[in-house]
Parts: sequence; structure tokens; C-alpha cells
Amino acid sequence: MKPLDLMIRLEWAAVAAAAVVFYASSGVSWWLFVVLILAPDLSMFGYLAGPRIGATAYNALHILIVPVLLLLVGYLSGYAVAIAVALIWIAHIAIDRALGYGLKLSTSFQDTHLGRIGR
Repeated sequence: MKPLDLMIRLEWAAVAAAAVVFYASSGVSWWLFVVLILAPDLSMFGYLAGPRIGATAYNALHILIVPVLLLLVGYLSGYAVAIAVALIWIAHIAIDRALGYGLKLSTSFQDTHLGRIGR
């Protein structure tokens, strides 16, 4: 692994760790974390309709825009469950990136913005 790739993976691992630490301080049950941590991966079922639709579905649930907005709304409204769900979602995305899984290209599930999976 190239030094830059390692640095980027470590950066995302730090984001994942921060999301988990903040989740722990939210006071919301760890059962919610267990139930939802893999929920964004249900978007992979989009690949049953082909790589273009699959990539679109996968990417829609693996970008930070929506969970960060949800985190902000939860914080501003004081709604702990929204904060917790956002932190779980952010942790999922960060863990994926730390493992080298990026946003999908429409060519194949293995083709990502970080390069080909399994290279």
C-alpha cells in the first residue's frame, strides 16, 4: 500500500472512531447501532437492476452529505435519535473508506473512486 493510501485510510479510521465515541456519548442504546451499522449496504440490492442503477443506489447512501445534514438537524433540534442515526451512518461510511471501499463507478461494483477493489 502506498503511503498516501495508508494516510487516507488512517484518516477515515479516525473519523469512524470519532463517530463511535460521539455515539457513545449520545445516550442512545447500542442496539440501535448494531441494527443500523450495515443498513447502508442494503443499497447493494440496486445492482440487481444493473451496474448503473446499483452504483447510483449505493452512492446515494455512501456520501456524507445526508448524514452530516441529519446530524446538524438533530443537533439543532435536540433530537438524540437523529444524532445517533447520523453518527451510525457516518461511522459506516468512514469504516468503508478506511477499508478501501469508495463510491462506485457505473462500470462495475469493483470500480470505485478510490480505485479497483481487490487490486
